[in-house]
Amino acid sequence: MNVTIVRACLRDGRGGSPTAVLDDTPLTDDERREVAVRAGTSHAVFLSADRDGGGATLRFFTAEGELPGCGHGTVAALAVLAARAGTREVTLRTHGGTLAGRAVRHDGNGGLEAWFTPGPVGLRAPEAGEHEDVLTALGVAGDTPGCVVATLGRPRLLVPLPTRSAVLALTPDLDRLRTACDRPALLGCYLYSAPAPDGRVAARMFAPSIGVPEDIANANSTACLAAHLARDGLRGVIADMGDSLGNPATIRAVVRHGTDGPTIQVGGRAEITREVVLGHA
Repeated sequence: MNVTIVRACLRDGRGGSPTAVLDDTPLTDDERREVAVRAGTSHAVFLSADRDGGGATLRFFTAEGELPGCGHGTVAALAVLAARAGTREVTLRTHGGTLAGRAVRHDGNGGLEAWFTPGPVGLRAPEAGEHEDVLTALGVAGDTPGCVVATLGRPRLLVPLPTRSAVLALTPDLDRLRTACDRPALLGCYLYSAPAPDGRVAARMFAPSIGVPEDIANANSTACLAAHLARDGLRGVIADMGDSLGNPATIRAVVRHGTDGPTIQVGGRAEITREVVLGHA
């Protein structure tokens, strides 16, 4: 199998989340799960491009199984499509729904910027007993106000903290966190600092239930945060992630208001770093 490794959601040309992208091929789901592990990435994206170049079907896998969607995986897939065929605007089909995507090349440096529209975000307050154990496992005070359950494909808990340093200082108990997230069927939890006037935050995403103890970059959760903060008038979010893992990443989400309500576009810069060949396991 020929696998393309893409660094998705770079920050100033550095870091990003290494993501495996490959043409879909007949494999069992167990074999698909192994691809990310063998490629040394947290996620693998299986890509079936339309012959006319106008669209593609995407499937996302981690070591634990298939996901209905993956934001930085979508950015990585858009990078590969653009590199192969100069594709700029495409329709992406995923288990979570149909997405509009686009990629813009940055001439001269080999990189590009990819954006997509992830679809509507559901927002609600946590129910009683739904998030207290999650906060305990995170090491966050139980009286933390402002937590929100955001659903985009799957629900995840958004947890506000007052400062960037508070976000970066967390050392959660990942075993307890997995149990606490599994009980209410949460994908994981996304912590973020109070936004600066331009919408910049520090953020971390913990998702041990899907085999990702901490995500370097999480675009879908950043889109969820943008939808949440838009209710207070913020028009977008710039989320810095990955610093605690030594891989700085930045995701941008923009909120556009229309007659049918707000629409979110999310994305980041990406770069294809290398090609690898995986033999049969």
